[in-house]
Amino acid sequence: MVEVMPEEPHITVENLTMAYGDFVLMRELSYTINRGDIFIIMGGSGCGKSTMMMVLIGLKEPAKGKVFYKGQDFWGSDEDTRNIIIRRAGVMYQSGALWSSMTLAENISLPLETYTDLSSRQIHEVVRLKLALVGLAGFEDFYPAEISGGMQKRAGIARAMAMDPEILFFDEPSAGLDPVSARRLDDLILELSESLHTTMVVVTHELASIFAIGNNSVFLDASLRTMTATGDPKKLLAETQDPTLRLFLTRGEKA
Repeated sequence: MVEVMPEEPHITVENLTMAYGDFVLMRELSYTINRGDIFIIMGGSGCGKSTMMMVLIGLKEPAKGKVFYKGQDFWGSDEDTRNIIIRRAGVMYQSGALWSSMTLAENISLPLETYTDLSSRQIHEVVRLKLALVGLAGFEDFYPAEISGGMQKRAGIARAMAMDPEILFFDEPSAGLDPVSARRLDDLILELSESLHTTMVVVTHELASIFAIGNNSVFLDASLRTMTATGDPKKLLAETQDPTLRLFLTRGEKA
């Protein structure tokens, strides 16, 4: 008999409101990201997906509500404590955000040189390992402009993993990729989740990715300016009676 491990909350969002000045983007958001989840923040354009990620990684303070990392009040903590908490996370930005004047090895080395006391030899070994994990072994001395868009995304993931984070954040990882490259990136995310047991938070509106990798999610409804569902995307599709969510998850096709 296989023992089912209880779910352990990694990030908890409680009654969160996001706003820009007097404009309320999203309100009354409450959901839980469990340890080991591939959690999808989904919704149509302009619903606040990327802003939600900015709140989670400490780049934008919410207008109201709380974010807990393993029970610790993130925005209720001082800046030094927030920096310590978020240092346990890695972020892959939509564009890859690699320094064009640096090689892939130099890009991945940067956080290690800044935040650790590792020797040059140790950093070199970490860089080789991280690039190998994303299928880029042997590309240490290449510049971002010398590799494809899909490879740049992989290199961005390698840099996000440099510090062995507990949580990886991805902002629209498939944006700008052809369907084959996007599927390979989804496969990589699944492989890393299974091998590293890292919690992953993915901002996306791509249906193929949502159903291929997500086991938990939140749906942000731009018209209502709040969330209308949370849970496994496949289960939401099967059970929802919400026409907006059904339309989003089927793109208007018969489910």
